Amino acid sequence: MKVPARQGRAIKLDAGAVARVINTHGSQVVDLWALTGTGLDEYLSMAHTRVSLTRMAPSVGDTLVTNDRRPILTLVEDTSPGTHDTLMAACDIHRYSQLGHLGYHDNCHDNFNNALREHGYGPRAVPDPLNLFMNVPWDSEGRLAYQPPNSLPGDCVSLRAELDLILVLSACPQDMIPVNGALQRPTDIELELEGERK
Repeated sequence: MKVPARQGRAIKLDAGAVARVINTHGSQVVDLWALTGTGLDEYLSMAHTRVSLTRMAPSVGDTLVTNDRRPILTLVEDTSPGTHDTLMAACDIHRYSQLGHLGYHDNCHDNFNNALREHGYGPRAVPDPLNLFMNVPWDSEGRLAYQPPNSLPGDCVSLRAELDLILVLSACPQDMIPVNGALQRPTDIELELEGERK
């Protein structure tokens, strides 16, 4: 399944299913969320995952946890250099306004809610995403920088669902800073699934 540039998609997964996120062109950041429960009130939490892992980003074999500290996803494959971000909030219209954009701009916040709407869920607060392939290094004084991804075309990350969940992906629309490559041009990504629910 293709996730077009600047858009989002949501898919239901059973526990044990594996989702492979492929960075088709090598330069695209993918905002990723996972939600579970009747009202999707339990979700993949970056803050709780950092506490659980005691580091800033997951590696192969690591299990990511929810806001209730339950395992929800396990990183089972990563062919990229492993540079992913757990700090940055999803982009939204306010972020683009701060960067100087006038009027509406596609954004991951709206992609998240639009993707869930197709499954019958109304708008909700957007949790901080796992930003796959996003390169945000920090220096010794804690200052953050936005750098192009160091992933290559075809690099992929595979995640196994530990609970029945809805996986949401956004091919980040950011085109005002170089997080989606030096050309600042968002591109599509691919999602391969084993064991999805309809």
